[in-house]
Amino acid sequence: MTAPDRTCQPDVPELPRRIRWSAATAAFQIEGARAADGRGRSVWDQWVETPDKVIDGSTAEPGPDSYHRWPEDVALAAGLGLDRYRFSISWTRVQPDGTGGANSAGLDYYSRLVDGLLEAGVTPFPTLYHWDLPVPVHEAGGWCSRDTAARFADYTALVVDRLGDRVKNWYTINEPAMTTLQGYAVGALAPGEFLLFDALPTAHHQLLAHGLASTVLRSAGAEAVGVANNHTHVRALRDDDADRAALEAYDILHNRIFADPILTGAYPDLAAFGYEMPVRDGDLELIGARPDFYAVNFYNPTTVTAPTGADNPIPFDIVPTPGAPVTGFGEEWPIVPEALTGLLLDFTERYPGLPPLIVSENGASFPEPARAGFVDDTDRISFLDGHIRAVARAIDGGADVEEYTVWSLLDNFEWADGFTQRFGLVHVDFDTAERTPKASYDWYRRVIDGNRR
Repeated sequence: MTAPDRTCQPDVPELPRRIRWSAATAAFQIEGARAADGRGRSVWDQWVETPDKVIDGSTAEPGPDSYHRWPEDVALAAGLGLDRYRFSISWTRVQPDGTGGANSAGLDYYSRLVDGLLEAGVTPFPTLYHWDLPVPVHEAGGWCSRDTAARFADYTALVVDRLGDRVKNWYTINEPAMTTLQGYAVGALAPGEFLLFDALPTAHHQLLAHGLASTVLRSAGAEAVGVANNHTHVRALRDDDADRAALEAYDILHNRIFADPILTGAYPDLAAFGYEMPVRDGDLELIGARPDFYAVNFYNPTTVTAPTGADNPIPFDIVPTPGAPVTGFGEEWPIVPEALTGLLLDFTERYPGLPPLIVSENGASFPEPARAGFVDDTDRISFLDGHIRAVARAIDGGADVEEYTVWSLLDNFEWADGFTQRFGLVHVDFDTAERTPKASYDWYRRVIDGNRR
């Protein structure tokens, strides 16, 4: 068989100025080894062990098995020429019960990973929380409880005490919006609560955890600290008052509840939802302390319309985006690169004095073979090309974007979708953990190289 020609790829996008380039992963999605070396149990361990919670019945093991094969990941990151590698630190691997002292074996693992990255010339950029809430903390109230923010600050202190001499750049919380909306409001992700608007305190407690952790990190010498949130560009299906009201409601719930307190020091008006955040004196000062960057995870826009049914408690319906192609997730994930430009410019206009922006996740899943081998993933290349060009247009329009991050370096465990969705620049055989760079890996390497000249 003739080897695939990896050179016949489209011209790479050129940005108007130099930015940093990154790729991302998350602990539960790539590490495997869920019972190794004293690791505790998270809400996701409970989720994958509950029948019918994961579409293919997979349990995140062995997957890429990065707990044992991390040197391969470091080599792949270095081979791309990444400026920074975004990975997450498992709370349960460092502090198994979410309280008490550190598990030295867990910190040893992350210390080896950090050293390996630095030796390879790649800056480590860890995320302290990517959804692996310890089960005892969940049972004590989880993010519904204010005390969880204090527990998170204690965990942060354990991590920075061990890694802070070498790690200077930190994400605190990943996608608090998805934890609140999918984890607590509608139960689509762990911990699987169905609280609807009663889930809103979980947003405040995560943002408070960000504020407390930021203080801990900065006191230990961190140079750049910020949150990485999932944001979407909201569109109305129709140009009428009812759909514009639906747009405003969804924008508040998905975007502004999470961005406004950090960037303005105040929550948007929640009276329409019959709710007030459980804010105490000093909370908003902590949350609104200026971050060193504001990070946006972006995958797709969201189209909404006025809700149907007189008894519908939700003030919007989410509908397919007309005319948009879709990823492997179908109509739930439309492909509209210009929506990223719109979001970045909207943030720049909405929040005067906005700190530098980071696109902290951007990528797409498409159907691909399960076995090891080269994958000519032209759909992914097209997706990334379109979105990097969208970042270029946003920079031209005045957005101060300083970094772009592909999700994901590796094919991995995609939460409730298990191993059925593949986001990686690198193909992973989930039976053997064998890694094979895809065409998109070579293309992204060319993008990085071409934008450094």
